[in-house]
Amino acid sequence: MLSIVGFITIVVIVAILLRGKTIPIIPLIIIPIIAALITGFGLADIGEFFTEGSLKVMNVVIMFIFAILYFGLMQHVGLFDPLINRMVQITQGNIVTISIGTVVIAAVAHLDGSGASTFLITIPALLPLYQRMKMNPYLLLLLIGGSASIMNMVPWAGPLGRAASVLEMDVTELWRPLIPIQIIGMVLMIILATFLGIMEKRRIEKKYGSAKIALEEIKEAKESTEPKEKPALLWLNLLLTILVVIMLVWGVIPAGLVFMIALSIALVINFRTADEQNDIIKEHAASALTMGTIILAAGSFLGILSGTGMLDSIATDAVKIIPEFISPYIHLIIGVLGLPLDLLLSTDAYYFALLPVADQIGTTFGISSLATTYAMIVGNIVGTFVSPFSPALWLALGLAGLEMGKHIRYSFFWLWGISIILLIVSFFMGLI
Repeated sequence: MLSIVGFITIVVIVAILLRGKTIPIIPLIIIPIIAALITGFGLADIGEFFTEGSLKVMNVVIMFIFAILYFGLMQHVGLFDPLINRMVQITQGNIVTISIGTVVIAAVAHLDGSGASTFLITIPALLPLYQRMKMNPYLLLLLIGGSASIMNMVPWAGPLGRAASVLEMDVTELWRPLIPIQIIGMVLMIILATFLGIMEKRRIEKKYGSAKIALEEIKEAKESTEPKEKPALLWLNLLLTILVVIMLVWGVIPAGLVFMIALSIALVINFRTADEQNDIIKEHAASALTMGTIILAAGSFLGILSGTGMLDSIATDAVKIIPEFISPYIHLIIGVLGLPLDLLLSTDAYYFALLPVADQIGTTFGISSLATTYAMIVGNIVGTFVSPFSPALWLALGLAGLEMGKHIRYSFFWLWGISIILLIVSFFMGLI
């Protein structure tokens, strides 16, 4: 009974998330409550399950809200603009350098963990260069999306927060072992950018002959990302951000407290009046609260499914139908299929519905929760911006005037290849 109801609950939630007709919090909250009532639990029991689940994700909620506000503020004051401007200037006239520069610029732009802001910063700045050099704009989207996806492993970006809430652990502890994977992933993206840049150069020379980029185009791209603040403030903001990253890696205090302190200091440094400080908070509050509500709803969902015993029951029964020879490798199989699953599952469905079940099954076969989680993260995250369920990707397509189908066909196998390489690296590093 518990297995059947639990399985139907997860399928219904995934189906609703796939349809995209409602925001994630609605099915994550309502459907598990209905399931718990069907299986005979009372409102008092459900209240206890909710409390337990919510308390377990509270630290993640605090971290997300204040991290999004902090990095939103840093984007607003133009902290990353000088580096982006410099990279735009450096890449003039060389197709391979433009490709590599695109990867670097996207990585810097995605430090706030927001796909929307990354595309808003990079596409308007770099698209003129690609157009002037007659470069394929789908290459631009591939390189930005791949680079931003690897940077999306930072603890404030979304996927790790979701995974940490499922595992009931601190998100920065989950992130630290992934730092070498991020570095290797960025190296792979630079190698891919070099290879595709060479191929693109040959294509352009064959079709159009050699071309020289006009300095006016560089100036136009540069002016689209002018810094918004004085140099002295930029240096202070840079120092503050470096200290934030150091504190996150060090882990001496919770990540949420780090961002609370950093946001308070940043507000005082950059805005002199209470009205200005309120305005900047309001400007980024929607993104922060949206992520916070999703994580809280996920806590309720997981608390109810765990408290009722549905997850344990599903895992126990699933073990009976999984072939014995597959069981020791279940996490690797899911990892390899992680990126293709991006075409079928939203991020919420992948982490909130699939991960808990995969974790329970893996644990039954002696696979640690961390191994399963890392396999699913590494196998899936590179495809973040190749998924039709990514709202930020639709924004990018609109900014660049491109089509989803062509983007998937152009980018899918390159990014899946990087995903599989990173899985292999993670395996030999002992991460999975």
